[in-house]
Amino acid sequence: MASISPAPAEVPPVSNAETVVTVRGVTKYYGAVHAVDGVNLEIARGEVFGLIGHNGAGKSTLFKMMLGLIPLTSGEILIDNASVSGSGFRAVRRKIGYLPENVVFYENLTGLETLQFFSRLKGASLRDCAPALERVGLTHAARRRVREYSKGMRQRLGFAQALLGRPQILFLDEPTTGLDPEAIREFYVILRGLKAEGVTVVLTSHILAEIQERVDRLAIMSEGRVQAIGSVQALRERMDLPLWFDIRIAAEHFDAVRSALGHLPISAIEAHDGHVAVQCRRETKMAVLEALAVLNGKVLDLHVREPSLEDVFFGFSD
Repeated sequence: MASISPAPAEVPPVSNAETVVTVRGVTKYYGAVHAVDGVNLEIARGEVFGLIGHNGAGKSTLFKMMLGLIPLTSGEILIDNASVSGSGFRAVRRKIGYLPENVVFYENLTGLETLQFFSRLKGASLRDCAPALERVGLTHAARRRVREYSKGMRQRLGFAQALLGRPQILFLDEPTTGLDPEAIREFYVILRGLKAEGVTVVLTSHILAEIQERVDRLAIMSEGRVQAIGSVQALRERMDLPLWFDIRIAAEHFDAVRSALGHLPISAIEAHDGHVAVQCRRETKMAVLEALAVLNGKVLDLHVREPSLEDVFFGFSD
């Protein structure tokens, strides 16, 4: 693990909004294996919350405990103020939509029949089925048998079943698996609409670049524990990873750039193909910009690259 301060025992939600998911001191042990080990989380109503980690980090186990699918070894999970271990959770379940990582359907049913089947299981209105298919872009395949669906179409059908009953909380496990770039974009457009309606979304994804600008906050898990929690920007700042400046400049002005930055604590400066790459710590960022501003038009373009979510993830989880 990187040398960082441990995550606090109690984690406040992203704002003063109502907390809809509370996880307190939760553990799940399988003999000597600590799949989840002392996790604390709070997720606010209307928040899009990401849960990321290596395979075996405990994400799926925590997901299933939050859904009430497997029992806790110890601790407490409250969903909309109801304990997942209590009798009152049955009513709360009707407000929850769930898309598992590996979705399986009856091959001989059509897309519409599949949703009607799940609608009856959930006690949702059959009138919701056609609009759910339309929302995920499957109206054209509503009467086609599922065995004829591509992997991406099956994933969208799985998302549609998670939307049945107009849930207030969505748990989505690797929801964009098998989707092409256009479908991924459409998926997140739908999520933005759901967020605007006040729906709480908890999702996992291995595609970190895909979610880094699309979640309000996220938790990084490793070895069954939450190693860090916060917005992507807050985690960047906590890790104090360096920034990169990509400066486009005519080759004859490279020495001018080097001279302008010479008095600053620059980690690296490299020239290649009409570009100068400069690495520095976050606290040096404004000083670099001020130094470049006095070069009187020699700088043709400038891009500042923040550490990616992947950089942050490996910083906390390695």
